[in-house]
Amino acid sequence: SNVMRAILTLTGVTIGIFSIISVFTAIDYLESKINDSVKSLGDNVVYIQKWPWTPPEGETEYPWWRYLSRPQPTLDEMTFINRRSQLYQSSAFFISTRQEISYYDNTYGSATIMGVSHDFEKIWSFNIAQGRYFSVSESNSGAKMALIGPDLAKELFRDTNPMGQRVKVLGVRYEIIGIFERKGDDMFGNSLDKNLVIPINQAKSVYNIKADNVQPTIIIKSKPNHSTEELNDEITGLLREKRRLKPAQENTFAINQISLIQKNFDSLFSIIDFAGWFIGGFSILVGGFGIANIMFVSVRERTKIIGIQKALGARKNFILSQFLFEGIFLALLGGIAGLILIFLMVTWLRVAFDVPFTLTMGNILLGVTISVTIGVISGFVPAWMASRMNPVNAINQV
Repeated sequence: SNVMRAILTLTGVTIGIFSIISVFTAIDYLESKINDSVKSLGDNVVYIQKWPWTPPEGETEYPWWRYLSRPQPTLDEMTFINRRSQLYQSSAFFISTRQEISYYDNTYGSATIMGVSHDFEKIWSFNIAQGRYFSVSESNSGAKMALIGPDLAKELFRDTNPMGQRVKVLGVRYEIIGIFERKGDDMFGNSLDKNLVIPINQAKSVYNIKADNVQPTIIIKSKPNHSTEELNDEITGLLREKRRLKPAQENTFAINQISLIQKNFDSLFSIIDFAGWFIGGFSILVGGFGIANIMFVSVRERTKIIGIQKALGARKNFILSQFLFEGIFLALLGGIAGLILIFLMVTWLRVAFDVPFTLTMGNILLGVTISVTIGVISGFVPAWMASRMNPVNAINQV
């Protein structure tokens, strides 16, 4: 009967549910993006590089000066690992640098040029929208052929079909034999959309593939049913043997794993989770006190009715459940209002900005569960007091 009072009371629960479930919806979106990004970098793979991605375990400072004099990984080392490893399934060597690329009068000033070994396609996740990948003979012979990203192709060729055309990089002309399918940047900024990919045996005739500025990298993929940790241990032993490191010497290479990045993101998500619960928790706490207050007022206003019900034989459990249901119903209304607001926000983001947020069934059930719990906690004491009223005193209450 007191609609405005009820609406103001439920606002706290609505804001709390909106805050908490909004955070969890955003985290679900970020986690899905990160998982997609990890898949694009390859499953069960390790990256052999000069520089580690994170500080050493147990340290917070990144000691870059310890890595400055390290040698870069080489093609010979990849061949050595392929020959001696028992756990590897496939491997690839690639370099990456930025270079001006031109097609007649059209020039793109900072394209990413990648030189890759043939098995790059077995490790890196990509699709070819038009054309094909290099043949084994083209990779081995270092043919002057290339695959191009769709964004780079659009910049250079405009309305011309890139297939069979030739682009020039450092005076060398490369025939376009394939166009990558557009994927957009992942969470790590990786994308082939603006790249030109050439065989590594062609790249080494133009670039010094041992130089720091081309960032040489070996990617090793493990066999099924073998963990990256096992592969890491095996490769560490093989590279130490290849580089003739003494037992007391530290490694002169870094073996990076996606799990290193995932651990950092897990920590970040834990902080965001806590922030969501903390911010939303205050709103829900305020809403819970509001529901408790409205239930105390309701009990007081209906004291005579309670007395009459008990005089007619109503049991304590009936009175308790009657008021407890009201508390739960009030909290549930506030929670549903919060979920509706989130649904509207998610829909707007999908339509206006093409951001694929999704309100999952798990988050909906979580919002409902929190609401019901708040209703039970807030409504129990008023309901308990109502169930234990003396019927005579209740009926005679002024």
